[in-house]
Amino acid sequence: MQFKKRTIAYIPIALTLVSCSGDNQESKSIEQIHAENGVPVRTEIIQKKPIRISLSYNAVLTGIRESDASAMVADRVETIHKSVGDFVEKDEIVISFPSDNPTAQYKQAQVAYDHARTTLQRMENLYNGGGISLQELENVRTETQVAEANWEAVRQSIKIKAPISGIITQMNVFESNNVQPGDILFKVSDTQRLKAHLWVSESAIQSVKIGDEALATWNHLELPGEIVQIDQALNTENQAFGLLVEFDNPELKVMSGVNAEIHLISQSEEASIWIERKNLVRLENGKAVYIADNGTARLTPVQTGGQINLDIEITHGIEPGDTLISSSQPMLVDGIKINIVK
Repeated sequence: MQFKKRTIAYIPIALTLVSCSGDNQESKSIEQIHAENGVPVRTEIIQKKPIRISLSYNAVLTGIRESDASAMVADRVETIHKSVGDFVEKDEIVISFPSDNPTAQYKQAQVAYDHARTTLQRMENLYNGGGISLQELENVRTETQVAEANWEAVRQSIKIKAPISGIITQMNVFESNNVQPGDILFKVSDTQRLKAHLWVSESAIQSVKIGDEALATWNHLELPGEIVQIDQALNTENQAFGLLVEFDNPELKVMSGVNAEIHLISQSEEASIWIERKNLVRLENGKAVYIADNGTARLTPVQTGGQINLDIEITHGIEPGDTLISSSQPMLVDGIKINIVK
């Protein structure tokens, strides 16, 4: 019985010793693998390339041209000749007010113009017969032109015309509604092309230029476009630069006033060296990268330029054709043996 107790007591001690010995052996094996075969790394060949930039914004799309028509008199809407969605030509009558409006003096202006035109015809006949002087005829012509202008102004206040050619995108009144001078009656938009106004930060404005591609996305629809205008002065209120983008809308599927996602797509004119920012190594006095050199990792100081998203430009330190180590940087030191894996 005593022999059995001693045997059981020694078993845990033996297991502990074996376990500790196994951990040390495993740790040494990893170090030996790195020493013999090198630290496994991935690499890429450095090359100059133009950088393609994509900047995203949200903005309202509106017609390339839009114009409101306003009431000129205080009165009730008599007739609405067009509906939202209808196409109208410039100067086509859209809304009519009663012609007996006392403020407009429609009848008086019409009578005055008809009288002036009749008088002009009579004076032209007299002038041709030598009955009046040229000066007298010119005076009558001037009076007729003034009467015609007054008549046209009154007509425009009663018969509201489309200010531009396009689609009626808003109708703010119904027949029999009472309106006041200045009230917006309807909006006409030319939506064959759409535009968006963006605010671009100081850091991003140098990455874009007039003519760069743009893409508007709304409700799974995509419209191609381009940058047509870039402000040359910072807007102090928004602390950004204004930028105008225009898009083709040939089938008029995208309506004016929708909020779309806008992507600006730009490509640098000159090729340069760009690497992912994760491949940079921070030093006390600068930045560096690891270059694969004859089976070892060579720590190489570099100078950086611009930054775009996760990419950073390298201006000095490495050249096209160098082999950049793009993984395992925390395990590397200058001169350590490496094993390039795919």
